[in-house]
Amino acid sequence: MKKVGIVVLCLVLFLGFQGMAAAKTLKIGTLSPLTGPYAQDGTDILQGVKTAVAVYGQLKGFDKVEVYPGDSACDGGKATMAANKLINSGVNVVIGAYCSSATEPAQIPLMDAGIVQITPASTAERLSAKGYKYFFRMPPRDDVQAWSTVQFLEKKMKAKTLALIDDKQTYTAGLTANITKYAKESGKVKIVAHEYITPGDSDFTAVLTKLKRVNPDVIYMGVYQPEGSKMIQQARKLGMESDFVSEDAVFHPKFLEIAGPAAEGVYLTFAQAPDTPERRQFIKTYKAMWKAKAVGSYAYYAYDAGMMALAAIEKAGTAQADTLQKTLRGNTWSGVTGGIKFDSHGDRKLAHIVWLVKDNQFVPYWNPCLLYTSDAADDFAVV
Repeated sequence: MKKVGIVVLCLVLFLGFQGMAAAKTLKIGTLSPLTGPYAQDGTDILQGVKTAVAVYGQLKGFDKVEVYPGDSACDGGKATMAANKLINSGVNVVIGAYCSSATEPAQIPLMDAGIVQITPASTAERLSAKGYKYFFRMPPRDDVQAWSTVQFLEKKMKAKTLALIDDKQTYTAGLTANITKYAKESGKVKIVAHEYITPGDSDFTAVLTKLKRVNPDVIYMGVYQPEGSKMIQQARKLGMESDFVSEDAVFHPKFLEIAGPAAEGVYLTFAQAPDTPERRQFIKTYKAMWKAKAVGSYAYYAYDAGMMALAAIEKAGTAQADTLQKTLRGNTWSGVTGGIKFDSHGDRKLAHIVWLVKDNQFVPYWNPCLLYTSDAADDFAVV
């Protein structure tokens, strides 16, 4: 009897260990600034991914899904360290980073490790020009956003003169360089000044005073939030008459909250937001999960990146990078930011529209693609 009992016990233990060995955990890493001036956007990205994991539910082939946060701090060195830490943690896929200057150095270790990387925010063109087959991005590139901006200046605003401001970071410098390129090609808008600020600055009086003397039709704020809200507040106090146009890094509820009445009348470029039941449900779920008053702009892209990654892994039957990247590239996905289809470079066919701050809300204002049937508009078509 003793022998039988021992055999049964051993069998139970063996089966138990087999069950433990069979347990599989999918590890999703995130890269975003969780510290520093852009921590709000970074937190939005992390929470967007965690919301996707919660909403998606049980993933076929895996017992659970875990999210591993990495703090890129919008710094190249810190982003590389965070990427390597995620690699050592055994993550299967990484969603991030936020700043292009952090995403670019993180690409190298992730590519070498054979890990798929999906950025929900970085827009510098060169990120997808290196032939990294595991790299994908959710928002449109800098050149697409710059094209939409110049079209708006010329066709809608009828602007003749333009002043540029940027902080010399990869993202902002890329935007102003592309705006300069498109403006010079058309010759309809003359760039009369280009001023620079330092990331993290809070006093822009000197730069704005200089531009007030120039008095261009439009001033372009190529900055991040929170610099955007502080800059427009100071511009209004100076009584500047120029119109202000900005971009997707300033397109955040915090801009409205901090700038207050000073934000009224500011134009910004950001991708079109389809009003669908899925998007409305996401907003409701996100607000409930995180006790948030509003959803940060990049939370939408991060949520779609998370949902798409999970669906692709389930469809592929594996998180192995070669199979996963082929599945991501070879299918059309649906998300709260619209249809998602990647080209051979990992870029998404998606364009920006122009939004206007009206009554303390972002309101869709103008879509450049509706003016065209040309190849250029087709290339940047809103999905």
